[in-house]
Amino acid sequence: MPLSRRTFIKDSMILAAGAGLAGNASGIFAAVDGKQTLVVSQFPEPTILTNALTTDGTIYTVTSKLFDGLLSYDAQRKPVPRLATDWHVSDNGLVYTFNLRQGVTWHDGHPFGAEDVAFSLQSIWRKFNSRGITTFAPVSKVETPTPLQVVLTLSTPAPYLLSALSSTDAQVLPQHLYDSGNPLTNPHNIKPIGTGPFKFDRWDRGVSINLVRNEQYWDAGKPHLDALIFRIIPDLTAASAALETQAVQLASVALSNVKRLRGVPQLQVSEISAPYSPGLVGFEFNLEKPVFQDVRVRQAFAHAIDRDFIVKNIYFGFAQPAFSAIPASMSDFYDDSVPRYPFDLAKAEALLEEAGLKKGADGLRLTLFNDPNPANETLQIAHYLRSNLAKIGVKLVIRSQDFPEYVNRVYTRRDFDTTLISATAGPDPVMGTQRFYYSANFKPGIAFSNGARYANPRVDELLDLGQGEVDPVKRKAWYAQFQQIVLTDLPKIPIVSPTVVVVTQKQLKNFFNSSEALYGNFADAVYQA
Repeated sequence: MPLSRRTFIKDSMILAAGAGLAGNASGIFAAVDGKQTLVVSQFPEPTILTNALTTDGTIYTVTSKLFDGLLSYDAQRKPVPRLATDWHVSDNGLVYTFNLRQGVTWHDGHPFGAEDVAFSLQSIWRKFNSRGITTFAPVSKVETPTPLQVVLTLSTPAPYLLSALSSTDAQVLPQHLYDSGNPLTNPHNIKPIGTGPFKFDRWDRGVSINLVRNEQYWDAGKPHLDALIFRIIPDLTAASAALETQAVQLASVALSNVKRLRGVPQLQVSEISAPYSPGLVGFEFNLEKPVFQDVRVRQAFAHAIDRDFIVKNIYFGFAQPAFSAIPASMSDFYDDSVPRYPFDLAKAEALLEEAGLKKGADGLRLTLFNDPNPANETLQIAHYLRSNLAKIGVKLVIRSQDFPEYVNRVYTRRDFDTTLISATAGPDPVMGTQRFYYSANFKPGIAFSNGARYANPRVDELLDLGQGEVDPVKRKAWYAQFQQIVLTDLPKIPIVSPTVVVVTQKQLKNFFNSSEALYGNFADAVYQA
């Protein structure tokens, strides 16, 4: 049953009482004993809390507080130290040396070191993570000459590598807890032991995920907050109400509510149009289905999408139309000259006719399923497309399901016709984009991989060239060719690149301490009157 505004407020007060919080004039974040607890609205609820094993974006907001990466990234997306204090890249671009921070311990007190990094790269990232499989493929050797130094030798240059070492893209796991058994069923996936500023406390399924301050954190004096509570709120209207009553201090809300919330005196709206890893929403085909093997059918679907309508009426202006496989905000790689498919239902219908899909007596040419990535906006896009496609004789049957079932259906069972995917495309094409188009990345069971089962030898070649090219001009040219081909082949139709919108209480400061935004570690977050 959906969570009502009244029920949410009541439950939030119960949660606050259980956490030792007092609801006062400045909100429930002020504790009786003077401690500071931040309550964050969270939905969907994650399935696990270790994103080293998955690219499920529902995890990132929570897990990034539990684990630090080797690096973080400043407002210009340049690397800055975290678990690595400094690094050196050889002149030929084939050897990366990382010196690790002294005195870092895992939350269980075990010392962190180079063996943890080597283990994570070799046994976790490039085996179980759809981004890591591609990102770390060029690493031919990992050495640990000292307990606090890691040396990576590459078979080919990887100019993107220093952009790939955040806690979300390359989460270091503790070797002493993962070096035996199946990592996918390790009990620490739901009770993580990390190195980050916050430690796992408890997970009350369907209610909250609670973290507490890591008193032994390597960055002395941080974090400033004593606890984080991620409150599971499936209703975005209830999340807005919780902000207004100060029952939560940070939330993503229904975009239709943002204009009104700007007028609430105690609230602050933050927008990030080009974060560390910009998102892209696209309509993807299962190319194993014979009907979608005719490119004219895929082109017809592209002509049935009015991006301007979607930006205005579903995202309320908090998105940019997307025309290519790489978002425009990734300007180092974006190609604006790709083939475009303007909204034109007459053209769409003509293409279906050419493809031999004639209308039956019931007026239908085709009936198919769509499985949208569970999120408020993608579901709305699905309903909008259903209406448009009905006008050209296509019946789109929308199947709504929770996130685990969505991933299982699309990426394991492959029981789907089309899907709407919302996923990150950066910060580099190797990390965010390539996984959806590289033929070798068709890996059933791996979430957010090549679910379309798209295969084009020239695209594979261009992605290989782009991955290893050190000259930025040549690299952009390889990716421009890649975009030209995949926007001709259309295994996936780009639709929009959303703006990240977060609403907070104004007293909450410095929670964005890197270009990773919500996926930063919140070590600097603090309440200021």
